[in-house]
Amino acid sequence: MSYFNREIETMPLAQLRALQNERLKKLVQNVYHNIPHYRQVFDEKGLKPEAIKGVEDLPQIPFTYKSALRDNYPFGLFAVPREKAVRLHCSSGTTGKPIVVGYTQNDIEVFAEVVARSLYAAGCRPGMLMQNAYGYGLFTGGLGLHYGAEKLGMTVLPISGGGTEKQIMLMQDFGSEAICCTPSYALTLAEAMKQKGFTPEEIPLKYAILGAEPWTESIRGAVASGLGVAASNIYGLSEIIGPGVSQEDVEESGTGSYIWEDHFYPEIVDKETGDPLPYGKEGVLVFTTLTKEASPVLRYWTNDITSIYYDKSIKRSHIKMGPIIGRADDMLIIRGVNLFHTQVEAALDGIVHLSKNYQLAVSRAGSMDEVEVKVELAPEVFEALSKTTGQVLSHDTVVQAQKQLQIKIKAAIGLSMKVSVLAPQTINRSEGGKLNRILDMRK
Repeated sequence: MSYFNREIETMPLAQLRALQNERLKKLVQNVYHNIPHYRQVFDEKGLKPEAIKGVEDLPQIPFTYKSALRDNYPFGLFAVPREKAVRLHCSSGTTGKPIVVGYTQNDIEVFAEVVARSLYAAGCRPGMLMQNAYGYGLFTGGLGLHYGAEKLGMTVLPISGGGTEKQIMLMQDFGSEAICCTPSYALTLAEAMKQKGFTPEEIPLKYAILGAEPWTESIRGAVASGLGVAASNIYGLSEIIGPGVSQEDVEESGTGSYIWEDHFYPEIVDKETGDPLPYGKEGVLVFTTLTKEASPVLRYWTNDITSIYYDKSIKRSHIKMGPIIGRADDMLIIRGVNLFHTQVEAALDGIVHLSKNYQLAVSRAGSMDEVEVKVELAPEVFEALSKTTGQVLSHDTVVQAQKQLQIKIKAAIGLSMKVSVLAPQTINRSEGGKLNRILDMRK
């Protein structure tokens, strides 16, 4: 079965808008009459559901922030009785009570559908074996990719995250053709394979579908060469549905990820004012779920910084989103300059003596914030220099790479940063979950 939904994915924009408007009107009526939180939001603003006639009226509705989901824990934002939900997922809850999202049977079908669309765009086809290295359980990634892959007609290996040696063994023994995991874990796998003496040609992988954390073209290149795959980005968040909200097409690498607009309506707004921004401008990504039944949301403030735009692709008519450059709440302000860790990651590109394993250590000396970039020396460089000198990290080659990174960071970001080059295997690796690139010692 092909899972390119030509009727939906190539729908003319005017027809797509009409579909979105019809679904939005039903959604607004639904949440107003079935979710007390939204009824209060509308009533306090003096806004009637009938006033929302289409997506152009969305700015009249206040944003939904994550705090609303926490304040209504566990089931206060459900539009259906809890017993009508066939599945519950939760966020990690690292800052308190977890965020709870529910799914009706139809929600599960939609979830599987958008993931199947995403996997097809990523190059996957029926009959391929997909190794699913996303975590199963309360996290939406594992089961989300699992159901979507099965709907596409793939064979799923539900290995979950971690167990790197077993991942590599089964990848070879079973002939996995696609792998789903975080970008940082894909790097961990590539590094482990290299240490074992495997070359990319010795494994059958063709595609890597990566998500759950921001990443750059530099990481894409490292994964592609290290695993011998075409790597593409899948995006989603539990509050909207999970992975499968948007996806890159493997043949359009670097041109953005398609948002499946028939289910999720996107906006970009100014981080400070909340005002809508035009296509192509970077701001906070906001989503409205058009078809979610159990826990729909209006204008959810994702905190992700990106842009949205239509291109002239002949494949699909749906809007695209650019890479996530960071999160509004994770953005560092260093001496008046906005800084995302992905900017440093991008600066590493092309410096062949340094690896892609890095961390930013932020500290404060008096009233001044300082950033130290800790980055590992490439293993092959470390090994080669170790044979000729006992002072590897002070070798001229290493010092030159260190200065090169400092200059690139200063030119691209406008900040002077200390760069410390460390031995391989010094910085923490991903074991399947999200990797924290920032160590903020000011806290």
